Formats: sequence, structure tokens, C-alpha cells
Amino acid sequence: MDTSYNVMSASEDGSIRQWTRDGKPVGKPLHSDGGGVKSLTVSADGTMVVSGGVDGRLRLWNIKEGRVVSDSLEGHTDEVECLDWSPNGLEIASGSVDGTVRRWIPDTGRQIGRTIETGGKVYAMKYSPQSDKIVTSGDDRIIRVWSKDGKLLIEIKGHDNWVNSLCWSKDGAHIFSGSRDRTIRKWQSINGKEIFVLRGHTNAVTSICASLDERHLVSASEDYSVRIWDLKTNQQVGDPLLHEDLLLTVVLSSDGRYIASGGLDKKIYIWSLEAAVKQASDQVCAHIAIS
Repeated sequence: MDTSYNVMSASEDGSIRQWTRDGKPVGKPLHSDGGGVKSLTVSADGTMVVSGGVDGRLRLWNIKEGRVVSDSLEGHTDEVECLDWSPNGLEIASGSVDGTVRRWIPDTGRQIGRTIETGGKVYAMKYSPQSDKIVTSGDDRIIRVWSKDGKLLIEIKGHDNWVNSLCWSKDGAHIFSGSRDRTIRKWQSINGKEIFVLRGHTNAVTSICASLDERHLVSASEDYSVRIWDLKTNQQVGDPLLHEDLLLTVVLSSDGRYIASGGLDKKIYIWSLEAAVKQASDQVCAHIAIS
């Protein structure tokens, strides 16, 4: 979501759609010619979006013009599970089931640097806030921190199942991870020391993100719920926010005020973070059906 609270969504039906916060579609859907869309990342200025497909290709779209700018970002040999636009806006990284992470120049679609061979399927990948490191995770349960040029800096072990989601603290000193082992963990990024474990989800944790002030962490799970955690007390706050099927993703708006969640019920929910924490009756601000 950008500062105007528009929401971008992607689906295995091959479409990319934009919505207002109150559920109205914006423009026409963008349609990939490569089948389902597995991942999506939006530029900081909200004008461009990169999608990753089941065909292993990346496509760069101009949101305002509603057209594909480049579909020549080729190199992966399997589904692109995760994408991230570097915080400095200069490059994009992609992670794939083929076990690799690749970096790209968005303006030209050219791959840069060496291909990072992670040793397992990549399900999550994030640039550090300084854009100088990349953290990856996947089906081998190991979190790895790399320099941008592909040097392995540290391996972090502790999860008992796939690690599906990652995010950094603002200063880059810590990494948060969500796993199919139903836990969320916080680690020191320099040495891999575990700081704490959050437990409460009753099924796999599929997605996590931290609030701008790092007071709260938001998580989504295959237990149909979004949960909010107080990072000072390491306790869940408020009741779970429920969908009708398992959840795949959760994100926060750029100003940190709203949560967007989506999953297999083919709907996107928009929640007020403040109201959800306080359990106000108007915590559900919008409800977007995308099918």
C-alpha cells in the first residue's frame, strides 16, 4: 500500500489489480501472459511494480499507464516466490524455488552481480535497510545473510520447519522470521543469536511485517488469522483478526496505520492497526472481494 492507501494485489489467476482502501477497483487489471503471479513488489514512488511468475520470469509494469514495461527479466528456472525492491530504489532482488537469488536493474532489466546459490528453495528474501545485505530463507530451515555480491556472512539456525517470511529492524541489527513451525523469532543479524520466540499461531506462519515504530509486529498464518504482537512485552495484543481461509500475506501501509491481508478466501481485508490493538468496533475499515 502507498500513502494514498491504494492496494496492489496479485493472484495465481494471472492478474495484478489495484484497489482503493474502500474496495473500489482502480483502472483495469494487468494480466500476465506467463500464468499465475506468485510475488509482487512496488517501487517507493508507487509508479512501478515488478511481478514474479510461475514461469520463472519477472515483469516490470507501469502502474499508471497500465502496461508492461519489460518482461525480459529471465534467468530463474522455477517459480519466483519472493521479490524485494531495495530501500535505495536502485535494484530489485528475486528469490525462486530454483534455489537462487538474483539482482536486477529495474530500468534495463539486466541482471547484476553474481547469482546467489542458497542451497534450497527460497521462500523469503529481504534487503537490509541500508541496501547492502540480503537475508534469505526457505525449505531447509536456515536463515542466511549475504553481502550484495553474494558472500555468505552468517547462517542462522533454530526453526524446526520451513521459514516462510522475513523482515529487518530499521537499524539492520535484528531479523524477524516466521515459520511453518508456528513460531516467530527475533535474531541478532550479526551473530545469529536468538532474542525471543513468539508463540500463539496454531498453524504455519506465512507472513510477517514490523510497524514503523517497531512497537508492533503483525503476522499472518494458515490458521486463518492475523495477529498483532507487542515487541516490548513479547505478547499478543488484541484478538486475532480472522479470514475465512488460510492466509498467504500481510503488509502494512507506508505510514503504518493500516494492515492489508490476503489469502485463499480470495479476499483482501484492510484493518486499522490502532483500532485492532484497542479492539475498537470499527477495526475492519474495508473488505475487498477479488473474485
